[in-house]
Amino acid sequence: MIDFKHYAEELKQAILSTDRIRAELMLTELGDVSTQDFVEKIVVPTMDDLGNGWEDGSVAISQVYMGAKICESLIVQTNDPDAKFRQPQLHFAITVLEDFHLLGKSIIYSVLRGLGYQVDDFGRTTTEQLVDKVEQESIDILLISTLMLRSALKIKELRRKLEQRGLDIKIVVGGAPFRFDTQLWQEVGADATAVGTSELVPVIEKLTGEAKQ
Repeated sequence: MIDFKHYAEELKQAILSTDRIRAELMLTELGDVSTQDFVEKIVVPTMDDLGNGWEDGSVAISQVYMGAKICESLIVQTNDPDAKFRQPQLHFAITVLEDFHLLGKSIIYSVLRGLGYQVDDFGRTTTEQLVDKVEQESIDILLISTLMLRSALKIKELRRKLEQRGLDIKIVVGGAPFRFDTQLWQEVGADATAVGTSELVPVIEKLTGEAKQ
């Protein structure tokens, strides 16, 4: 039986020492591990731990950034080239709304892709741009990350504009403002919020009807 906690700690230490080779050796030791197990049981707890460390000052932002890049590379290496995306497949998109802090988005994007979800990366967008993109790409579930409160509050305006165009989509929000105010996601008209990747995965599974009964 694989000791996933051990390998999550091993990955964390490799990231903290910026040792990509050590991380890849860990992947070799794991052997034929599925992408889903690798992401859910190793990458998710590792990145959540690093994120908590950044918040309490024990981990540098550069280490979190490097962690995201290393994990993204490892996820690609575990991917089965013959594997198919999850079915039924909904159309996801992820964006940072009117902020410039893109790290959190990059981590979530890598994790969801590793779990088999098709996700469009919209990068940084304004409210007006996002409404147009959602309509043009026929998005079903929109993931929004914000760093500043003023950006988070714009989601209410976004929801109103989407409804004006008859676009009924699910919105999942995350970022610092929603950590500090646990009711904010409801106030801005989102369908759900998640603090870190460990909370996001079950939220996504519920929204896609894949949650275990």
